[in-house]
Amino acid sequence: MTTTARHARRTLIGTVTSTKTQKTITVEVERTFKHAKYGKYLRRRKRYLAHDEKGEAQLGDNVELVSTRPLSKRKRWRLLRVLGHSQLGGLHHGDAAAEIMADITGKTAPAAEVEQ
Repeated sequence: MTTTARHARRTLIGTVTSTKTQKTITVEVERTFKHAKYGKYLRRRKRYLAHDEKGEAQLGDNVELVSTRPLSKRKRWRLLRVLGHSQLGGLHHGDAAAEIMADITGKTAPAAEVEQ
């Protein structure tokens, strides 16, 4: 083995579900598999924290992750590339539960908590 050869690293493809933290994105990866006994195809989703140094990924983008050394308690992946941009374009969606409660009670949230 040569010293220039690099070990193959595991990659995942998923959708960005959150970009609220600095240099970190939450990516949801969906996998399908066949049940061993019943033969039915099942879908399972898992969320991974990934390092996004440049802040390239936006909410809803399809991205490719690559495994890396542990960067924090839960972060073991980094963003390799953005495969496709979403139509959302990084729009912020407010907290749905807070909006519903505001409609029910007739009270508005304090200005510090509402982001627009």
